[in-house]
Amino acid sequence: MRLGDVQQKILLLLLGGLALGCSASPTQSFKVLRIMKKGWDELDQKNLKRSLLILYQRQLITEQKNPDGSVSLVLTKAGKHEATFSQLFNIKIKKPKRWDKLWRVVLFDIPEKHRKFRDIFRSHLRTIGFHELQHSVFIFPFPCKNEILALVKLYHAESFVRFITAQDIDNELKLRKKFFL
Repeated sequence: MRLGDVQQKILLLLLGGLALGCSASPTQSFKVLRIMKKGWDELDQKNLKRSLLILYQRQLITEQKNPDGSVSLVLTKAGKHEATFSQLFNIKIKKPKRWDKLWRVVLFDIPEKHRKFRDIFRSHLRTIGFHELQHSVFIFPFPCKNEILALVKLYHAESFVRFITAQDIDNELKLRKKFFL
């Protein structure tokens, strides 16, 4: 069952609390706090309560009683995974002002027993904006290595996926038209 937008936002905000605890500098902490406050302020209270109940029932969050009698919401391991997963599905690659004339190529050879992941990964690359050169070879003109490697790591597919940066490709004119370069 897919999570709704409010539920995804709650998980990301709780994950932001984790990021706040890991931030090394006060400047970074304040930046995370501003983003989190804005996110909480945008949530409708009725939707918030219903969404929290659903997240609790799906064991993505738990309650933690504090010594002062207050209660904190805490992400479970599954909740952290779901928050990270939903964040990766919203990956947007920023188009730089000037193209660096390099091509990013993703190749993968994912075994048949992992067909579901292979199909999801292929779909994910298309959603990001990659062009399919061959069934398991995709190309993109802008820097995106970190985003792709994070996606691959999430699926534990490091041994199946390669990322290449290339200077030249034989059908470059066609690809430049495709990407409006």
